[in-house]
Amino acid sequence: MTFAKKALSLGVIAGLASGLAATAADTLNGAGATFPAPFYQSAFAALAGQGQKVNYQSVGSGAGVKQFIKGTVDFGATDEPIKASDAAKVKRGVIQFPVVGGTIAVAYNKADCPALKLTQKQVVDIFSGRITTWGALKCGKGPITVAHRSDGSGTTFAFTSSLKSFAQGWSLGAAKSVSWPVGVGGKGNEGVAGVITNTPGAIGYLNQAYVKGAIKAAALQNRSGAFVKPNLASGRAALAGIDLDENLAGENPNPAGAGAYPISTLTWILAYEKGNGLKAGAIRKALLYLLSPQAQNRADDLGYVPLNQATSAAARKAVAKVGP
Repeated sequence: MTFAKKALSLGVIAGLASGLAATAADTLNGAGATFPAPFYQSAFAALAGQGQKVNYQSVGSGAGVKQFIKGTVDFGATDEPIKASDAAKVKRGVIQFPVVGGTIAVAYNKADCPALKLTQKQVVDIFSGRITTWGALKCGKGPITVAHRSDGSGTTFAFTSSLKSFAQGWSLGAAKSVSWPVGVGGKGNEGVAGVITNTPGAIGYLNQAYVKGAIKAAALQNRSGAFVKPNLASGRAALAGIDLDENLAGENPNPAGAGAYPISTLTWILAYEKGNGLKAGAIRKALLYLLSPQAQNRADDLGYVPLNQATSAAARKAVAKVGP
């Protein structure tokens, strides 16, 4: 082989290697919470137009945290901040930050009950199995079918945290998975939405983004005694009462304020501090896009609550710590 041909061959090989490396760096994989999935998928679809591909698997917070600990994804997503015991298993270091907020609706399918209002005690009694008929709620007739999550879920953690704070009658605690005494399980917010949609007389808990079609959202009584529906204004009022710690984690399961919706939460991304290699820049780009005005300004249209300025600034500082 002549020197020129050899040089050309080496150049082609180097070019192919560089192209493969670029492709690997430009394609990211994330997995976790179903609660923010519509928001993430919308943002990542827009980002694909900029040449940044992100595959997000909506598998639930529990599964997402497990994959993050195992290192099989480039980032994880959870509606419950990662536990210290789980973070200790991640040798690459954990960077955690909130991305968007949302409300968890008590959602139902009952054609003859157009405007359901529930006290906090009634919510606890429904999901504890003590209220079993629509007549007991003075909203039509027939049995109630409770719909709940069947998988480990940060949405369940936020929902049960609120129920725990609502009334002493809640005995199941606050966790990603609980032993529901009644009802039908669905995987992910999508699965619960499917159960409610296909079961007249069903009631369950869902991110506000999944309230559509036959599904309606009940007005819940808050700590101030007002009955409020889940929306942008009531979500903002609730999330304003969350104080974040040094790990940017925080919750308020029953916020004060006349306009606050009582079941509201932030949702978090989990990234690696190191060991990201060639993907580090692509990861920062993708995660910063979730925090960008382009993405955050669409939050309300998709059924979410955008971050306030202080929280957004803290989240961007966290993303900057993602290294190679």
